Amino acid sequence: MITNSASLLTSSYDFSLPKELIATHPASPRDSAKLLVYIRETDEIIHTNFSNLEEFIPKNCAIIFNDTKVIKARLFGKKTSGANIELLINKPLNALDISVYIRGKMKVGSELLFDENLTAIVTKLNEDGSRIAHFFVNKKPLRFEELLPIIDKIGHIPLPPYIQREDNKEDESEYQSVFAKEDGAVAAPTASLHFTKEQHERVCSRFTHAFVTLHVGSGTFKPVETEIITDHPMHSEYYSISSEAKNILLSDAPILSVGTTTTRTVEFYMRNRDLQKGEANLFLHPNNKPLRVNHLLTNFHLPKSTLLMLVASFVGIDKTHELYRAAIERDYRFYSYGDAMLIL
Repeated sequence: MITNSASLLTSSYDFSLPKELIATHPASPRDSAKLLVYIRETDEIIHTNFSNLEEFIPKNCAIIFNDTKVIKARLFGKKTSGANIELLINKPLNALDISVYIRGKMKVGSELLFDENLTAIVTKLNEDGSRIAHFFVNKKPLRFEELLPIIDKIGHIPLPPYIQREDNKEDESEYQSVFAKEDGAVAAPTASLHFTKEQHERVCSRFTHAFVTLHVGSGTFKPVETEIITDHPMHSEYYSISSEAKNILLSDAPILSVGTTTTRTVEFYMRNRDLQKGEANLFLHPNNKPLRVNHLLTNFHLPKSTLLMLVASFVGIDKTHELYRAAIERDYRFYSYGDAMLIL
């Protein structure tokens, strides 16, 4: 058994995963993915398919979804020297300052050239490896909302690094929830990917529901590298709480949160109720448990990740390892395109 103090050690969140269980393509159809249901009250594990999700959602439950939309944040271009470069948009810091990651050496003032007369100039180098850039078309500065339609033409879907393949046409629709609406994420809220349009409509017709927005940043993939998890500098991401979601959160209704991103948004808001939008940087783990979310729908996450630690905030680190072992024994598929788990 992992003790309370050991639950703060990053090493406690490591596990071995057979490489063949890393999903490189989505389930087809979406709701044919496997679903592990864990019922805390009876300590019961049930193995089923995602298409049966509604059978397990408590009848009086309200459901919160994240309606963020993945942008084509991966750009290929050249330096003025002619050298090839790859740029990943992380998030806008304001209308003109865009946080990006660039492969290769950069200095302040470096100019990068892309299709559609798009250029970028590096304005700052950050210690964490990110860069700040301004974007232009024909030397005219672009606001972030003006940049979006251009990168939608020339950019690529930013698949997670562990998928280890180039994106294709299928990913443009599959690495996106059927209810994605608000442009801004560079990673999908993956628990949402299992819903077909029909199933989502069915669930919404049966249960009280609402949407929040959290624009998932590339920091979601950053492993915890500190020895003690609470020393990890948690990344921040833009969030917004709809008035419908606010009403549910301030009610007495039990809440099913669809995904870790939704959970972080809900829990950040419940700790900062005067802020209906802004930057959320909440780190949930066994020593900082959820205050409002009762049930969690999620995927299976990377070792030593803040996402795995969030799962452990619901069930503890020992039970998390037990559930993951049960999933591995039954060949569940892991990570973004993988299978799902429902914690009740």
